[in-house]
Amino acid sequence: MGFTTQEEYLEFKQRITDFLWKEVEPLVPEMEEKDHIPRTVLFPRFREMGLFRLIIPEEYGGLGLTTVQYLPLLAEMSKVSGAIRALIHVHLTTARAVMLFGREEQKKAHLPKFATGESSLAFGLTEANAGTGLDIKTTAVKQGDRFVLNGEKHLITNADFTDLFMIACYTGPRELGGKGMSALLVENGAPGFTIEPMPHLLGCKGLGHGILTFKDCSVPVQNILGREGQGLEIFLGELEASRVFVAASSMGTAERALMESIEYAKKRVTFGKPIAQRESVRMLLADMATDIYGLRLMLEDVARKIDEGKPCALEASMCKTHGLETVCRVTDKAMQVLGGRSYLQSWPIERLLRDARLNVLEEGTPSIQRLVTARALLSGDLPWEFPW
Repeated sequence: MGFTTQEEYLEFKQRITDFLWKEVEPLVPEMEEKDHIPRTVLFPRFREMGLFRLIIPEEYGGLGLTTVQYLPLLAEMSKVSGAIRALIHVHLTTARAVMLFGREEQKKAHLPKFATGESSLAFGLTEANAGTGLDIKTTAVKQGDRFVLNGEKHLITNADFTDLFMIACYTGPRELGGKGMSALLVENGAPGFTIEPMPHLLGCKGLGHGILTFKDCSVPVQNILGREGQGLEIFLGELEASRVFVAASSMGTAERALMESIEYAKKRVTFGKPIAQRESVRMLLADMATDIYGLRLMLEDVARKIDEGKPCALEASMCKTHGLETVCRVTDKAMQVLGGRSYLQSWPIERLLRDARLNVLEEGTPSIQRLVTARALLSGDLPWEFPW
């Protein structure tokens, strides 16, 4: 999978990096001001650059990047725009669910279209009046060759443009728990399905989120992803990898904040000398770099395990936790380095700090990550062996 040589991959990575900084980064101020991603401008270029197909297998028209190859690209997107990173992240993470759990006819029907950007799939799990797990309220009752879907989802990323939604719902008795849940592929425009936008979000300006409402929405039985009763496995399985993807996004934002802080500390002069010569500023920079280095090593380890097909739910949760705490600490310290300028929207630190807060909430809050980690540890599951 991926490129045949490291040199080919590095050339591709450089092309993506150049594109992001030369063509996307200049558009970010307007995206922030208008709270809108210029899709008519960027989507054709995303297709040309291959962003919609990075991890989709080559047999379905994708590039087939490994996780090790994919994470640095996500990080680079995060440096430029949290909104663009999240858009691509959701598109590819939900496509990955079809790759891993879809029936062959579903893979052939959807993955080539995902790869070209002709179609996109969004992740529909979170509900306003429930959590993001077994207590969801959305149900789908089978009637002949169709399901009748009722319920509501909110904070659904990419709802402003995607044409397909992967909806978590109960198709069996609630008493069955996870075995009663399924994942339904629901088309935008299906009878009984409406979308309401959720504007005015804190960060990642331009990234669309929506409220999905299903009132006796008719969905063909064959639109079940995988098989009936596999829903919890699908959503939890994707959350495992997605948490790692979010951690890589945290690393990118943190690296940009450190880069901006270093450059500013060298140039900003007070009392006759650059603030980079002041011990307090040097301590901030050192702490920022130490956090980022630890996160980078964690990502390298868990990415390798994902590519090797090893279970790594524990590592994914720890990586996500360290990622979100790293990016929050680093952006907070960057504000201290830049002082008052970090509060100005004309400086990138202000945006990076806001964008980073989405990483705290994506794919489970810090408390959820710690619960997953502690449960695994208490059951005897360790991500390393003693003695070293």
